[in-house]
Amino acid sequence: MEWFKIYNPKAMNSFQFIAVTGIIMSALAHLLLHLWGKEIASFNYLYLCWSVLFVFGSIQNLRHNPEEDDHHHHHHH
Repeated sequence: MEWFKIYNPKAMNSFQFIAVTGIIMSALAHLLLHLWGKEIASFNYLYLCWSVLFVFGSIQNLRHNPEEDDHHHHHHH
């Protein structure tokens, strides 16, 4: 298992990247609404969705075998 793929942005796949971006955007929106005194309970579901997406992306990423698309090694004919 290459766990660096979970926290290293360069190794993240698109699912993880979208999830992280979504969480950041949601957190910023949540903060702004909090400052305006608006409390929205559904934000918790939003974070849950992003978390699920991130976990899904992480599983896909960890299951992906880098050797499959490594074209540098020599094939035996």
